[in-house]
Amino acid sequence: MKKNSMKQKLVSILLILVLAGTIPLLTAFSNKEPQTLYRVYLKGKSIGLIKSKEALEDYIDNRQNQIKEKFGVNKVYLPEDLDIEKEVTFDNDVSSIKEIYKKIENISPFTIRGYEITIGAVDSQAVDGTEIKGKKQKVYVLDKKIFEEAVDNIVHSFVSEEDYENYANGTQKEIKDVGKIIESITIENKITIKRANIPVDKTIYQDTSTLSKYLMFGTIEDQQKYIVQEGDTIEDIAFNNKISTEEFMIANPSFTSTNSLLYPGQEVTLGILKPQFRVVEVDHVVFDEETNYQTETQYDNTKEVGYSEIKQHGVKGVTRITQKIQKVNGATVDVAAVGTGEVLKEPVNEIIVRGGKKTSYYSGGYGTVVATRGQWGWPATCSSVSSPFGYRWGTLHDAIDIAGCGYGSNIFAAQDGTVVQSAYKYDNGEFITIDHHNGYYTMYAHMVSGSRRVKVGDYVVKGQVIGSMGMTGAASGVHVHFAIWRGYPYRGGTPLNPLSFY
Repeated sequence: MKKNSMKQKLVSILLILVLAGTIPLLTAFSNKEPQTLYRVYLKGKSIGLIKSKEALEDYIDNRQNQIKEKFGVNKVYLPEDLDIEKEVTFDNDVSSIKEIYKKIENISPFTIRGYEITIGAVDSQAVDGTEIKGKKQKVYVLDKKIFEEAVDNIVHSFVSEEDYENYANGTQKEIKDVGKIIESITIENKITIKRANIPVDKTIYQDTSTLSKYLMFGTIEDQQKYIVQEGDTIEDIAFNNKISTEEFMIANPSFTSTNSLLYPGQEVTLGILKPQFRVVEVDHVVFDEETNYQTETQYDNTKEVGYSEIKQHGVKGVTRITQKIQKVNGATVDVAAVGTGEVLKEPVNEIIVRGGKKTSYYSGGYGTVVATRGQWGWPATCSSVSSPFGYRWGTLHDAIDIAGCGYGSNIFAAQDGTVVQSAYKYDNGEFITIDHHNGYYTMYAHMVSGSRRVKVGDYVVKGQVIGSMGMTGAASGVHVHFAIWRGYPYRGGTPLNPLSFY
């Protein structure tokens, strides 16, 4: 009863208002039935109601001929942050398609159909051992074939086309004695490709060469140029401009080798590589390596001190070495020995006879020892250099990395001297520095934890075992980081290429 009386009362009030002219009769009763409209939201905020979603889509497509011409597409779509929702409403405040278009055209970019490619993040290390945090990023293309071809270009920059084709087609030659086969080529980053509407204010790659440039250098800006001077070599230009010879060759593909001739006035590109993903190559390598002989000293007391004669000449031996070599973007990051190696030829020791008879004028002094090239002992039991001295990606690798000897293999002092550092550091790991009292210092890093056999103040001789090869600190694999400095390392000294001393 109460509901009915209340309803009758409201109807009576409405009739009085209509008769009084306060509410027009047509309005009062014509909107009793709701209508279906579409509410438009821009960035989450309502900007009006429209009668047709399709009409707005067609209007936008017809008005954006400039976008169609720029990207070579035949259709333009709604902005990414524009939402249109069906709504049943009594609201009569309907906007025209043109009004809604005006509200969005200068606020949100329209979109075109293409592909959104996500390149997953991978953490890595720079050549100086510092951690490089990876970043996830998105790349946009109109045709996914553009991305696939650009990826092929990057892979072929680090792996020769012939090697890659033989690997891909399963036509690599079997190793009979020595040689190399590629076991795997992978991209370490997770890559996903999906069809998507792409805002036109994004960088949308329309050709393979531009995308390849970005994926290799991290930018599409022009790389620095250099004009060749008289006497320049590729190695000199690369080092003086803080890039590796490999980076120089990739930036200048017209050169076939680092020995290619240059001429004054020639323009070359100096591109520091910043690859946007990691191409990982694993090689199985077999090669023959010479092994050094030992020198034995015999004393003849019938000969005067100072007498020296080679009784038996030393002959180097030969060992067949098998290794697994891992490369990331063309740079060797790990070398692992497979087995202990097959001795093909045993070395023959050199025997030197020295006089042992002292004369009355012999003072017994030892004289002054001065380091010269040729007097340096090799610090490891193997000779594979996994990372050379020089610049890579704009950072100087101030040593050579010797790898392939195996975890725990011996590390030797390269010359006589006094230990001035024997410690742990976050980047070098367990390391030792030796002062050779001739202006030169050597450093040995990434030793096995607890394997340092000498302490600060100890005097060591060339060939003495000072520790074991490991991968402590910022090391991506088992190796020794071997450095030669003129002057105290990192305290005013100058790093030198160790290979120039052998």
